[in-house]
Amino acid sequence: MNVFNSALTQLKRGAKYINLPPYFIDQLSFPERTITLNFSFKKDSGEVEIIKGYRVQYNNLLGPYKGGLRYHQDVNMDEIKFLALLMVIKNAIVDVPFGGAKGGLAIDPKSLSEKELERLTRLFAKELAPNIGPMRDIPAPDVNTNSKIMDWFADEYIEVKDKKQNVENKDQLKAVVTGKSLQNDGSKGREQSTGMGGFFVLEELIKRVGVKKPLTVAIQGFGNVGSNMAGILHDYGYKVVAVSDVKGGIYDSSNTGFNIDLVRECRLEKGMFAGCYCIGSVCDLAKKYEDGIITNEELLELPVDILIPAAIENVITSKNASKIKAKILFEMANGPTTAEADQILNKRGILVVPDVLNNAGGVIVSYFEWYQNIHSEKWSLEKVNRGLKEKMVKAFEKVWKIYKEKKVDLRTAAYILALQRLAEAKPDL
Repeated sequence: MNVFNSALTQLKRGAKYINLPPYFIDQLSFPERTITLNFSFKKDSGEVEIIKGYRVQYNNLLGPYKGGLRYHQDVNMDEIKFLALLMVIKNAIVDVPFGGAKGGLAIDPKSLSEKELERLTRLFAKELAPNIGPMRDIPAPDVNTNSKIMDWFADEYIEVKDKKQNVENKDQLKAVVTGKSLQNDGSKGREQSTGMGGFFVLEELIKRVGVKKPLTVAIQGFGNVGSNMAGILHDYGYKVVAVSDVKGGIYDSSNTGFNIDLVRECRLEKGMFAGCYCIGSVCDLAKKYEDGIITNEELLELPVDILIPAAIENVITSKNASKIKAKILFEMANGPTTAEADQILNKRGILVVPDVLNNAGGVIVSYFEWYQNIHSEKWSLEKVNRGLKEKMVKAFEKVWKIYKEKKVDLRTAAYILALQRLAEAKPDL
């Protein structure tokens, strides 16, 4: 089953618990609009490439379309549709006034110079400009995109609009994208928002299930989400005993836990985890320790309290679900668990806490950034984090209540909440 169909299966499973007309679910099973771009791009060498781009505007019942832009050679329409649907669900769960969207370019950004990357981003902004806007569709960073790319994107969008309309309030137009740099009216707390939001949910969960700290944690993926989550958990007394990136990972079988700040610095210096077995104030070669170096697949099967997949989709499948030893599977990547694996894990009594709840912190702070731009405000980090915690905790409490009352798994409970809010926003239901 592909990722989009897997999400639709979950959507329909949640719908069984609500009295909704079938046409409403049928409508949510397809995006409202798909945009496919095909444009030429001249590289520094003079070579011209044809670039494929995508934007899926899935649903805007709750407000303007909202979702990231990713740059990756494997970007395709099916993946973008899946991610856009997840954005619809996430925004409904955490109660922000946005619909769902996603987009991207099918390119390898690591093969481009910075000048090429800027030119390509500006071309992308021009191509999308007629279909986006602060009150229509608001992109954001995603895989291989960042605040610098969002700054270029916003700048080009404003230039395009100014040529056509002679815009007076250009600062307000910056709300066309979120995830911008602080110097370009981005929001404080945006870089850490997804990890911080996940942490707030995990803390609430721990209170409910009655397990006691210190808890051991394995994290697959060390990008923005995984590295920030690892750092936050380390700071708050969790024992992060395994981390990995695309090249593999390290595992502390003694359960002492890594010094994440040192691991991050060491990995940056060495370019991989293999030389970064950092406990206390000492970093040494992982190969000197029993079980020191592990694969991404091995990390998923470690005997830890909490497993956090924070990398890519479909890493936990029907093939390895029976081997998962963690008590809690806390999803921070989008779609890391297949529908088949979900059922296996639930039957085994492993508590699966879903991506659509856990990783929604990014879009909450994106909403805060959008709001600040529209109203010409600048919030302190304390205000941002206070608002983030409030929304994440409220969302968790509502999902947990449905989970208990309807005796369903947490993923189904999250989808039920999302469907309830979407239905409330549709006037003719």
